[in-house]
Amino acid sequence: MIEPMNKYLQIGLIHFMAYPQAMNFKDQGNIVETVKKIVVDDYFDAIEISHIEKDEDRVAIKKMLDSSHMKVCYGAQPRLLTAGLNPNAIDETERLKAEAILIDSIDEAEYLGAKGIAFLAGKYEEITKDEAFRQLIKTTKTICEYAAKKDMSITLEVFDYDLDKKSLMGPAPYAAFFAAEMRNLVDNFGLMMDLSHIPQTHETSKFAIQVTKPYVTHLHMGNGVLKEGAEAFGDTHPRFGFPNSVNDVPELLDFLRVLQTEGFFDSVNPPVLSFEVKPWQDEDPDVVIANAKRTLNRAWSLL
Repeated sequence: MIEPMNKYLQIGLIHFMAYPQAMNFKDQGNIVETVKKIVVDDYFDAIEISHIEKDEDRVAIKKMLDSSHMKVCYGAQPRLLTAGLNPNAIDETERLKAEAILIDSIDEAEYLGAKGIAFLAGKYEEITKDEAFRQLIKTTKTICEYAAKKDMSITLEVFDYDLDKKSLMGPAPYAAFFAAEMRNLVDNFGLMMDLSHIPQTHETSKFAIQVTKPYVTHLHMGNGVLKEGAEAFGDTHPRFGFPNSVNDVPELLDFLRVLQTEGFFDSVNPPVLSFEVKPWQDEDPDVVIANAKRTLNRAWSLL
């Protein structure tokens, strides 16, 4: 592809994955400085952030984001995962705890300049799957209605259902079924598809994107290791080219081709396509980010 990618896509980076200290809400480290590293890098047109614990850090980061000319996105996934909260919990008290965190996340996202939040479904038991589906509808409807009052949207990320996170939502057809139900109730709901999760749901990029296409509002790209017993097995989002991993330049190129064919490239309103990459053990976050950029540059050049 000769044309620049930012003509058709807003390339983003998930801050809290690239700099995972940010997910330790008791000690987020130098979160202002790590956000700044992304903000001053004009490779990125979008940034995805999550909860910021300290008021002074939140104020400083908001000031940076307001000046950055970046699209700000907010991921509530770490708030649910670190607290063990489940938006499709059968127990109503537990479901309401997750709902409350998501409502609070909408407020924080609004303050930081994001136009919506993303979240994930929780674990489920096969015997109560239908009930969990109804519980997730209930939670999602409530947060969509709350977000709509602020002219904000809600995005549900599709995860694995039998490998690591074992989330209620995937695979792709089941997520599309859920999204169709939600679109009958609200108009500010969509799905997030992630290249790193597609192999985890035993699907191809072409199949997963075509099935969910009417509902997809956000995109991620990353990697994973599916070989049981191998280092970084599961939904760990290692760098591209990690040993025994499933995604590198060819797979990212295939993903981009599918997105292009299915009409996601948009020069008027380019969608966000964010890297979800995480340093493995003591890897340097900045090196992992550079790896991701090189991988995308190469894939784009072959498109």
